[in-house]
Amino acid sequence: MLPAALVGVLVGAWQVAASTGAIADALNLDPILVPSPAEIAGSLWQNRSLLAEDAWVTLREMLLGLGFAVLFGLAAAVAMHLSETVRIAFYPLIVASQTIPVIAIAPILVVWFGFGIGPKLWVIALICFFPITVNTLAGLRSVDPEAKKMMRTLDASRGQILWRVEAPASLPQAFSGVRIAVAIAAIAAVFAEWVGADAGLGHLILLDNAQLQTARVFAAVFVLAAMTMALVGLLTLAERRIVTWR
Repeated sequence: MLPAALVGVLVGAWQVAASTGAIADALNLDPILVPSPAEIAGSLWQNRSLLAEDAWVTLREMLLGLGFAVLFGLAAAVAMHLSETVRIAFYPLIVASQTIPVIAIAPILVVWFGFGIGPKLWVIALICFFPITVNTLAGLRSVDPEAKKMMRTLDASRGQILWRVEAPASLPQAFSGVRIAVAIAAIAAVFAEWVGADAGLGHLILLDNAQLQTARVFAAVFVLAAMTMALVGLLTLAERRIVTWR
């Protein structure tokens, strides 16, 4: 209730300030550049078909990119957990990879892989890979040593210890990493579409911004945010179903 009330207050204040021209006057802007929430809602309704088509394109890119990030992130975390040599060799490189602005190498990916969905998936996966890997690895390494000692006294193999003790114990932190990845996947998708795309919410935002269609820009941003929040909500529900002991 409290977040909803806060949003209501902010939207109401925005409506009053935009409709009276207070924001435009304060920023010395043309009123057309400062749409009110009512104008944004009107744009959402009028352009619902276009927004739905572009939202589906962006959602598909986000889900596929996240799928690759989860697959490779979990595999990398398990490999680094099982082998100290692998961890020492690769962990600094994984951290260093995050210092490279993906938006800077995205054009190179377009040159290599063309304007299809491939470069977009690479961009999303590269951005989302890090939080999944780091959180999962931290979860695997935080298991109670006494639990592993008990498994060894029961003659459990290394694989059995991983599957029965370490993997379940790491699930809460792995889900946290995936939630972070979901939140930034939308940003990654927009970046990817800015580099080269003919559809998607990022592509629509870029076109509308150039044409000063600010109401539709805000409408596209709203759809993108709502889509991301829905994915985070579904992931939270999945965590409650799977990590029942937490």
